[in-house]
Amino acid sequence: MVHKVGVIGLGTVGSRFVEQFASHQAFEVVGAWDISPEACALHDSKVKICNRPEEVVASADLVYIAVPPLHHEQYVLECVSQKTAIFCEKPLGIDLEKSKELVDAVSGSEIPAGVNFVFSSAPSAIEMQSRLADHELGKIIRVDLRLHFAKWPRLWHENAQWLKLRDQGGWTREVASHFFFLICRVFGRLNLEAGFVRYEDGPLGTLCEDAAMATFSTSSFPVMFTGSSNGSGPDIVELTIRGSDGALRIWDWYRLQEATFSEWKDLFPQSREQLGTEAYSQQLDQLDLMMRGLPHEIATFSEALQVQEYVETLLSL
Repeated sequence: MVHKVGVIGLGTVGSRFVEQFASHQAFEVVGAWDISPEACALHDSKVKICNRPEEVVASADLVYIAVPPLHHEQYVLECVSQKTAIFCEKPLGIDLEKSKELVDAVSGSEIPAGVNFVFSSAPSAIEMQSRLADHELGKIIRVDLRLHFAKWPRLWHENAQWLKLRDQGGWTREVASHFFFLICRVFGRLNLEAGFVRYEDGPLGTLCEDAAMATFSTSSFPVMFTGSSNGSGPDIVELTIRGSDGALRIWDWYRLQEATFSEWKDLFPQSREQLGTEAYSQQLDQLDLMMRGLPHEIATFSEALQVQEYVETLLSL
């Protein structure tokens, strides 16, 4: 079975998924749209460019929504009205009440729907979950999430300047949310105990956060989050789970490592780029299962709402 896919939003991530869908045997891209004529022109030789987003929804079995989060609600509801399956970028939005209503609308429609959290399918996350299920680390002592970005938005995302603005951007929404999703999927619900957020241009400015810290708790151990942007040095994207008998960390997004006595050891021989490609491919494998009504690992709208609650509560401090 080949699923007809429409893409709304042809920015950095949307463009990447046009290529991923086109290279996957279970999908055919039948239409796309972006508010930017320049973005559309870059893809008009690869995919049919529709005149309106409603045409994308009408032509597809599944719509991938890759616009900035302030506009997710509009296109999700359009898919619901036309009974078209949904694959939406995270976050669902920035307004928790509106996102709760969106989850209710999607749930009530009974159409296939999921949210693009990469760690629902990435090899590093799947292997980590398997080892945790086998209790290889013993009793979990703590979880640490550490982020740093020398430049935000990152160079490969530079065209998406909305990411540097406070109203819908920032690396807590864009990056930390992926890891909050994974932590919740593995360990269950978190409680925000304390937090701090700093803005480079002050509390009344428009720029996104440049520093954030938070302490979360589970029923038995703490989850510590620290993040920063600006300042020299390599970027850091690192989730570490420490147990009584060992430790694992996801490092540089896709690489999984285990602790030896004195150092970290890679568990996958592939390069970071190869692991990233596999993550996208496995995400589409799971999306195919979702479309066929089979058990799958794609994040649900309810899981995305839970992550959004953590993020927006922290950012409101």
